[in-house]
Amino acid sequence: MMQLLKEKAEAVQTIFRELPGLEDALRYAVEVTRQQQGRTIAAPGLAPGIEQHFAALCREQGLTLLTSDLRSHAGQIHTGFTLADWAIAETATVVLNSSLEDVRIATTLSETHVAVVPRSRVRTQAAELTSELRAAFDTPPGYLAFISGASRTADIERVLTIGVHGPQEFHLVIVEEDPA
Repeated sequence: MMQLLKEKAEAVQTIFRELPGLEDALRYAVEVTRQQQGRTIAAPGLAPGIEQHFAALCREQGLTLLTSDLRSHAGQIHTGFTLADWAIAETATVVLNSSLEDVRIATTLSETHVAVVPRSRVRTQAAELTSELRAAFDTPPGYLAFISGASRTADIERVLTIGVHGPQEFHLVIVEEDPA
């Protein structure tokens, strides 16, 4: 299943990584941001202990971690970092509960999006998530994002353009352990 996910991710220009744990994913996001000369990472919705640790990692590298009130920082977000709910291998799609406005801002207004999914939450096909999706929509407000690669459009003279309506780069990171 991981090989299928990797192949499908690469087909939609997603950068695919498998890492041991959340600590590695946090460090990966910091490194990607530094390599791209970004200055901020938006990571809403993290557990307090993870948030504090991530903030310390960012400070060590001269980065700022933004975790709330992202609307006031909308023009400053370089990297969006999210802990996604599921990944679907056949389409290289990440499913993310986006009920919080800050999550929607981090995933749509960032230049780069790093989504982390535990290996145990990868499914081969979308149909395998039927009961989970029903449950998610039964608890209003139900706002799920299905993300497959970087933002793309070809509606202007059928010329493919990346990053017009969202991130220019999408990183899918699969971790062995469940960070929840």
